[in-house]
Amino acid sequence: MASVMAFSAGGVLAEGVTIAVVGGKSDDAFFAKVKKGIDDATLVVAAHGGMVNYLQLQTYDNIGGDAANLVRTAISQGASVIAVPNWVPDAQDEAIKAAMAAGIPVILYNSGGADKSKELGAINYIGNEEYPAGLAAGAYFGTHNAKNVICVNTVPGAQNLEDRCRGVSDGIVKEGGVSTQLPLPASAFGDPTAVAEAIKATLLKDPSITGVVTISAGDANSAAIGIEQAGVTGKVALASFDMDGAGLDRIKAASLGIIAIPIRLLMIAGELDISIGLMIPASSMTIAIISGHYHLPIVVGILAALALGALVGFINGVLVIRTAVPSFIVTLGKLFSVAGLTLGLSVFLTGTTSVAIKAGPTAKFVLGHFIGGIYQVTIL
Repeated sequence: MASVMAFSAGGVLAEGVTIAVVGGKSDDAFFAKVKKGIDDATLVVAAHGGMVNYLQLQTYDNIGGDAANLVRTAISQGASVIAVPNWVPDAQDEAIKAAMAAGIPVILYNSGGADKSKELGAINYIGNEEYPAGLAAGAYFGTHNAKNVICVNTVPGAQNLEDRCRGVSDGIVKEGGVSTQLPLPASAFGDPTAVAEAIKATLLKDPSITGVVTISAGDANSAAIGIEQAGVTGKVALASFDMDGAGLDRIKAASLGIIAIPIRLLMIAGELDISIGLMIPASSMTIAIISGHYHLPIVVGILAALALGALVGFINGVLVIRTAVPSFIVTLGKLFSVAGLTLGLSVFLTGTTSVAIKAGPTAKFVLGHFIGGIYQVTIL
């Protein structure tokens, strides 16, 4: 959004333009980021003698009609260009056409798609094509043993979100599964408790559900709570079309949980291994060098990483037992030595600290069909 506004003010339109941006509620986490981009771009627009008006929805109860009215407001205010999501085409198309009939260029963003943009004669569409994204999500669920999925929609009627859920349904059906939409009242949007309770109730009512997909990061956080409260953590897979820090933390927590198992055993014995923090990237780099740089089978790289971990653990154990030096001190020193060796050997063997590795068929099958292409393992 920021780049579009800056581009418009920077030469495509005349000096002194007035850009009207129709957007979502101020408490919507997604549109809060959009608004931040608008605020930043406004500085560029103002430098060209222009101004930006952000026309926001107050509720999502009548999203299509309210958005259409905001477009009409922009027309009456003499906007030079209008950027608007086409959430509900049946309700908004007339207002968008009226803007263009008045000589005001329109840019669709967030919802609508390239085809609708061409149909209406808009300048362009900025955003994702939602249906293909949903289709891919549904196929992923279906090929990973989640055959009964609910798609949680907290803004039912919004075309982009409906397309996501429709794509999930079509994608999973092709893999022999089924997906149903869980439409929640617009009043539930931004209410994590209401969303979590609705998901919890649905899961308890239908024990056959094995997957939940949400249309936003905030809803994913609520879904995680609902899944936990329903007592089906580990059985029900959770996915979301958007990601935030909490979502990344959940993914990270799963990895840390695996690492914590052996660490717990050490702590029970009264010892501590600090070097584990560098063994993770060292193992990753080992796999990348062996299977990425030298193109040996991924199994060889994994075995080498395991051997490295066993070797470092053996050395730590010998030093702690033979020297009586506290394990904290021994493994702290090993942490720095492993970091230095990883960096030094990477440069010595490959000439760089960034090693590319391409996932093979086996890795794709085990880890997911969407894992492919070139990945970078970098020591920071």
